[in-house]
Amino acid sequence: MPELPDVEAFRGILASCVQGRRIRRTEVYDAGVLHGVSAGRLRRELTGRRFAEPERRGKWLLARTDGPTVLLHFGMTGELVCAGSGEPAHAHDRVVFTVTGGRQLRYRDQRKLQGLWLVDEAGLDRMLRDQGPDAATLTRKGCEAVLAGRRGSLKSVLMDQSALAGLGNLLVDEILWRARLHPARRAGALSADEHGRLHTALRRTLRSAVRAGRVPPRSSWLTGRRDDPGASCPRCGAALCRMRLAGRGTVWCPDCQPAPTAGGET
Repeated sequence: MPELPDVEAFRGILASCVQGRRIRRTEVYDAGVLHGVSAGRLRRELTGRRFAEPERRGKWLLARTDGPTVLLHFGMTGELVCAGSGEPAHAHDRVVFTVTGGRQLRYRDQRKLQGLWLVDEAGLDRMLRDQGPDAATLTRKGCEAVLAGRRGSLKSVLMDQSALAGLGNLLVDEILWRARLHPARRAGALSADEHGRLHTALRRTLRSAVRAGRVPPRSSWLTGRRDDPGASCPRCGAALCRMRLAGRGTVWCPDCQPAPTAGGET
């Protein structure tokens, strides 16, 4: 599933492909990815508009224009592709924006679990007002504030977009492994040292993943080992454990990430 680093990479694709260019044509091949707007209205309101500098907020991408904003969420399989107008369409291209200079920005999505919205500033505020702070800008104090008083597990809180925006399953497992914290630990029960380890791991993991444009499956990362047969910890070699937590498949090292006690602490 696209997470913060993927969406940041899509922001870069949008900027390099169409920023500053005027929209000549909007083609909707599958209206099933449109939310709250018809294909006809999307075409009418965007034709002749110029793409402005895009923004990312959590897992959302804001394709701003000199009029309304196209708000994109990529679900599990969505992506943005920059192409020439003469290149053949892909089977999963759902919406295509053709701009001056012959470039095309293509929203491509196999499963169509999310899609595109067309919003003004008031609509944008309504859509995003319940988001927590963006994970990429989180300070140490902000990290402590996100977890303060929370009785849920670390993993469930870190994946809750209303608590902290941008993190998904792979990133949270990676960050907790690096911080040596068990995913089922009670979020509000961390010590000062553990808060520091968590924030450092979050910041460093995001920095590396954003540079890579994804959560990279490196052999030195938990992400690079989690799907191996007989997967072992890249740090200590112990056999990795698996369970369902926060509704997602969760992987951790039983030696590096001690299990919580009944009270939520190690």
